[in-house]
Amino acid sequence: MKIEVNTHSKNMIRLAKEHPEVVVMSADLGTSCEIKEFHEVFPDRYFSMGIAEQNMCSWAAGMAREGFRPFLHTFSVFLYRRILDQLEMSVAYPNLPVVFVGFVPGITTPGGVTHQSTNDVGVLRTVPNLAIFDIGDATEIEGVLDLAYSYNGPVFIRMLRKEVPRFFPADEPIRFNHARILSEGTDITLLSSSVCTEEALRATAALREKGVSIRHLHVSTLKPFTDPQVVEACQKAKYGVVTIENGTVIGGLGSAVADVMAEHGIGKKLVKVGLQDTYAHGASKMYLLKKYKMDAMTLIGAVENLMGKSFEISEKDLEEIRFEDFSAV
Repeated sequence: MKIEVNTHSKNMIRLAKEHPEVVVMSADLGTSCEIKEFHEVFPDRYFSMGIAEQNMCSWAAGMAREGFRPFLHTFSVFLYRRILDQLEMSVAYPNLPVVFVGFVPGITTPGGVTHQSTNDVGVLRTVPNLAIFDIGDATEIEGVLDLAYSYNGPVFIRMLRKEVPRFFPADEPIRFNHARILSEGTDITLLSSSVCTEEALRATAALREKGVSIRHLHVSTLKPFTDPQVVEACQKAKYGVVTIENGTVIGGLGSAVADVMAEHGIGKKLVKVGLQDTYAHGASKMYLLKKYKMDAMTLIGAVENLMGKSFEISEKDLEEIRFEDFSAV
């Protein structure tokens, strides 16, 4: 497994070189959101708006009406919870091409509830016109800005930063409303997103050694959610469907899958792994994943419950799985 650094920084500069109407706005978090270098390269296209996210959003709406393509940068939680009225009325309602680049999504920050965007997907899925992308690795960081630009409407990106693993081939970029099929199988269908895909890869590797046949889809477009691959995968699951996501299970990926299953009359059991109607406290990502049962062991337990079997997989077994194995996925 290869680790990439400052991927968004390089990609934002590359996009701006290709499109002179692209501008960047920051809510006093330029370094934390990997746009310090953008400021150095394009000082006249960088706007530091201070800790005033509502004002930043209103400015972005006005600039979008004048033909600019604003990319707003701050922590994910401040781009929906703090500015929801401006986001809806100034940007989404008139369907303007403003991109909200939200960092440290879900429980990827030790900052506690004030900095954790754990219910952003559930809230923002109700906003008309808005597309939502959830990033899983460095390859998807490299492609998501082009996807957002091409959408030509309001976009919310749950972005990763700093040291980010590359699980997916660099020549297979993120696709709009199209899941990645990471493994084929008929016993269980598994859908994962964001940093939880890494946990899902660890779990599926261990389960395959026990003879479990898993169809694993990595989902990066959370809205719209009309990918026919999801319907087909859920229909083919013998024992049931499992979702795992970096946030609350209410309104997020699990709820989107439940909607699809109900709409298509898919009578299979669904288990939603994620934050269970609670707030998380501040700690490291791996500690929080385990504490709130959003990790590989929890996922294995969900599969065991669906299949009515115990595979006797331990934490030690998972530790022996080499992440280099995922590079061929």
